[in-house]
Amino acid sequence: MPHSEQQPVPRFETLTVPKASDVLAAEVRERILSGEFREGTALPPERQLVEQTGLSRATVREALRILEVEGLLEIKPGRGGGAFVHRPGRESLAHTVQLVIRGQRIRLEALHETREAIEPACAALAARRRTDRDLEELDAEHAELVGAGEDIQRFLRANVRWHTAVARAGGNELLIGFMSALSRSIHAATNLEAFMDAGVRELTARAHAKITDAIRDGDEAAAALRMTRHVCGFARAAAEVDHRRSV
Repeated sequence: MPHSEQQPVPRFETLTVPKASDVLAAEVRERILSGEFREGTALPPERQLVEQTGLSRATVREALRILEVEGLLEIKPGRGGGAFVHRPGRESLAHTVQLVIRGQRIRLEALHETREAIEPACAALAARRRTDRDLEELDAEHAELVGAGEDIQRFLRANVRWHTAVARAGGNELLIGFMSALSRSIHAATNLEAFMDAGVRELTARAHAKITDAIRDGDEAAAALRMTRHVCGFARAAAEVDHRRSV
């Protein structure tokens, strides 16, 4: 008889079976993000979730904790409590970005580069989309900044709010979240008092006024150009007096 060739033995890769709690969390997460479960919707009580899913009480609790940490559920204790849907918003994005910035010790230079890349776009969008209410907010924050006088911390807080207001006027939710996180992180990580003398504060106020005017006039090109000059000048001035490399 002819010798038959030996057939190769099939091989399989090691399979990783997901934890039951991760599977349940993934299903609930998708139903929240898809809009099936609306903001404030109460999930069934824990006992009913155990009965409906066939999972153990410990597994259900672990899945709910995962979603609570992600900010997708709010767990309220006591009578009338339970697990309630919480859809992520701008503040969730800003908080997450700030955690990444601090956790990864992102270089200050990288923060300034990111700001220089996106904030002129925020100003251009603001010029295109701003409402009367947006202009009122920009004017109010600018007035607070000018009225801060020698109170540097009051000046800096108004400065952060003005920049965030520009992003809000642009109406792009992602940019609003990013700008909120960037402004707060740069403010917290930079010794701004070292160079925020009266002259610098006056230059900042004039730059804000010119950018606001361009936004009010609906001039996207001018708003972007003036914002570029402003944030690039700020980064150079800050680097001269603050030599920290990371947050």
